[in-house]
Amino acid sequence: MITIPETHHDLLQTDVAMLATIGRNGYPQVTALWFLFDDDGLIRLSLNTARQKVKNLQKHPECTLFIFDRANPGRTLEVRARAELTPDPDYIFADKLGRKYGANVRMMDRPGESRVVVTLHPVKVNAIDLSRR
Repeated sequence: MITIPETHHDLLQTDVAMLATIGRNGYPQVTALWFLFDDDGLIRLSLNTARQKVKNLQKHPECTLFIFDRANPGRTLEVRARAELTPDPDYIFADKLGRKYGANVRMMDRPGESRVVVTLHPVKVNAIDLSRR
């Protein structure tokens, strides 16, 4: 399994990451979103199935999660991954993610909408720190 270097684990505790997916027209679609670096060392997201990024991932599971250090923008973490989508009908993971942010994710969805857990399986990790060059 490809792992994220310890030198960049602090970035996995930040609030927001950018997720790039392949849109239906072939162009990248980039979205800022919440994420969780889970206990097993994988990054997971909770997404509403009505959103375009879920449709993009269903068609093309290849994606990139990107985080930069706000105090040092030359320090970045890029995780190229294959996304695995699993239903979260009881909001088990959504509730866990919500605890990180102090938010009730259930309240973000309209009646009848559902969520999936998106688990990112890294295929390549680029941990950059330009200040160390």
